Amino acid sequence: MRLAAVIVVAWLIIGVVATVQRGYLKSNNATCARTGTVAGTIVVGPLNYVGVNPKITCHVPKPST
Repeated sequence: MRLAAVIVVAWLIIGVVATVQRGYLKSNNATCARTGTVAGTIVVGPLNYVGVNPKITCHVPKPST
């Protein structure tokens, strides 16, 4: 169980490193798509270095008037 926790933490740290290297955290522009892309990049972790490049698109409905 402890080994699994270490692997998960290492996986997520590698994902954060990939996110920083791609410059996703430099902008304060917090949109649905940008937040999803950052989260996706962190979740796929080391797979970023073998070609996985998650790009999330989403459309938030506008409030009715």
